[in-house]
Amino acid sequence: MKVGFVSLGCSKNLVDTEMCIGLFKKHKFDVVADPKEAEIIVVNTCGFIESAKEEAINTILEMSLYKATGNCKYLIAMGCLVKRYKEELKKAIPEVDLWISLDEYDNLWLKVEQMLKKDKPKNDFLSYENRSITTGDSTAYLKIAEGCSNYCTYCAIPAIRGKFVSRPIEDVLEEAKKLAQKGIKEIIVIAQDTTKYGIDLYGESKLAQLLKELDNIDEFKWIRFLYAYPESITDELIEVVANSKKVCHYFDIPIQHRSNKILKKMNRRTTGESIEKLIMKIRAKIPDAIIRTSLIVGFPGETQEDYNELFDFVGKIKFDKLGVFAYSKEDGTPAAKMDEQVHFNTKKSRRNKIMALQQDISRDVLNSKIGNTYEALIENVTLDGKYYMARTYMDVPDMDGVCWIKNTKDLEIGQFAKCKIVDVMEYDLIGEIVV
Repeated sequence: MKVGFVSLGCSKNLVDTEMCIGLFKKHKFDVVADPKEAEIIVVNTCGFIESAKEEAINTILEMSLYKATGNCKYLIAMGCLVKRYKEELKKAIPEVDLWISLDEYDNLWLKVEQMLKKDKPKNDFLSYENRSITTGDSTAYLKIAEGCSNYCTYCAIPAIRGKFVSRPIEDVLEEAKKLAQKGIKEIIVIAQDTTKYGIDLYGESKLAQLLKELDNIDEFKWIRFLYAYPESITDELIEVVANSKKVCHYFDIPIQHRSNKILKKMNRRTTGESIEKLIMKIRAKIPDAIIRTSLIVGFPGETQEDYNELFDFVGKIKFDKLGVFAYSKEDGTPAAKMDEQVHFNTKKSRRNKIMALQQDISRDVLNSKIGNTYEALIENVTLDGKYYMARTYMDVPDMDGVCWIKNTKDLEIGQFAKCKIVDVMEYDLIGEIVV
């Protein structure tokens, strides 16, 4: 049978999808890209915030139409949204033939075969070993832990994914070496909080050690790690990034706010002052470090004074990359029950003002790169053949911008090439090949 997949949400969810694709391939199913061809369609959902939930439901409904207009016989929904609202979804969307919650992944294949009405259904498991990489021939994610134990008051992830559980470092390195053997050149280490990696198994963070071990794998060119919480970024970790041959000078640090009052209400284990000191320390030690962050505006109790403090902080620090979310009231979280909920229009206005400020900052940051030369990973070419689409160490796939390189020399997809930045365009760079 032919099976198609739609993966929604974060890169951690994408890894689950890749393991699911690998499981279907192992059982001789043909994976197709066009949902019209698929006899089975699998939607891996996100249920993190309201907009993600709406996207997941709309996608499920969209895919259900292929039962009438395509070849689809079975529709499967899995993932975070299913974990949160399985019973409600079953009643609301009867077109779905199989709902699989996160805590049912160990029996996923048994449920698939039961759906297909096999006489003697057999069980099989999602496996990192059988992952089918969907991010091209050069880049792959490496998930080092599941869940989260930070219990931020606005976040439903601990309730959805459970507490933070690290993978043994031996297992992670074994998977990394196999990815290297497949030709992967860029590895992106991910977890809900990578800086907590290993604490549950070894009593201390092992992220720095893991990065050192990955640095010794010859085939890798770039190594990244995403979602480093500020309170757990140690001097050792900064030193490893500074001295590594392959770890990109890129820090993704979700700080969420600057106001100490709001940080405390969020149950964040840091202060505005310590965040600022950390950023100054990173920039002093690694002058070309790219620092990305995410912020939440309109958290319950956020006053105009709190917001002004955050706005001024963004203007002062001048982050290289920044995303802003309007607070989303999530079922079952402590913040959802808090008094002083901020009006939707106020949240939207506050978000838009910071994004407008960041747009100006980003333009200045990108303009400062003009004249510099960087190595870039060639990922695609435009249909007219005039430009290559590439990324430098400064950009994470599907999250940041790209570098458009004028096609003046034959280059292969997956190749690294030196390019000089000659112009900028919104959030992207424009370069030319350096011979």
